[in-house]
Amino acid sequence: MEILGLDIGGTGIKGAIVDTDTGNLITERYRQLTPQPSTPDNIAMAIKEIVKKLNYTNDIIGMGFPTLIRHGIAQYATNIDNSWIGVDIGKKLEQLTGYKYYVANDADTAGLAEAVFGSKTIEKGLVIFLTIGTGIGSALIFDGKLIPNSELGKIQFKNMEAEKYASNKTRKAKDMSWKTFGKRLNAYLKYLDMLFSPQMFILGGGVCKKMDKYQEYIKIDVPVVQSEFLNAAGVIGAAYFAAEEIKSKQLNTEK
Repeated sequence: MEILGLDIGGTGIKGAIVDTDTGNLITERYRQLTPQPSTPDNIAMAIKEIVKKLNYTNDIIGMGFPTLIRHGIAQYATNIDNSWIGVDIGKKLEQLTGYKYYVANDADTAGLAEAVFGSKTIEKGLVIFLTIGTGIGSALIFDGKLIPNSELGKIQFKNMEAEKYASNKTRKAKDMSWKTFGKRLNAYLKYLDMLFSPQMFILGGGVCKKMDKYQEYIKIDVPVVQSEFLNAAGVIGAAYFAAEEIKSKQLNTEK
């Protein structure tokens, strides 16, 4: 299938048409700033612009969204407008744009891309995928399968939410050196290692592209590697998630 994958972030919205059988991008990844305020109406307008920009003619959209999602409903809005809380994300956007949405947590979709299409980073056992950007999202992958709805950026660390301690947003806000940021991230990873004992950490999100600037300060025994798909992982995983949901519904209909 060829499906538009969208990665909705607190800072930017990324989109591309994806071949969901291979994980390859059919179009270049397009990015625009997340509108402020990031209300449903404004997000809908941004989506319409991306659809037009990419000349997308299908009516199916896969989406990674920055919130915990239960039964399609946004549970909080840390990095998105508060008006999303309690809203059925897919249904609301379908009303506003006319497209059919398949929505999952943004970190989960990025982790899903690594689990399904990654060539060398996924191993047996538990792998923790972290998106480090405006906040810190997480995906748990066990034996190559996604365990959805982890929120490791929300755990308490250093008397605050972890994402307020070691996110890219915090690095910029406090004008940290890469050394300071690297040491903070290392402390957070050591804490997660103590709690979960993963086989590997994979770093995604915008800051993963600059891993060479802070990698020397990551000093834990567990391998810490860069996302294979870098900042395109969320787009790829969102499109794949939509394709799998469609296939599942078709199978259930045939039974």
